[in-house]
Amino acid sequence: MFTIGQKVKQQLSIQVMEVIDFEPEFIENVITQWEDEQGAKKTGKFMEDELELVK
Repeated sequence: MFTIGQKVKQQLSIQVMEVIDFEPEFIENVITQWEDEQGAKKTGKFMEDELELVK
């Protein structure tokens, strides 16, 4: 289980994202945010087992 504010990434990816919220009623329940190459904020939803903590 992740907590808000943790840094995560998709398995086999280098894009670091921050956990910003959860939607427990959905399968893709972890909501993340990151900045793209142009500095724009992006958000995405992932299943917990798709993500891993960034060390």
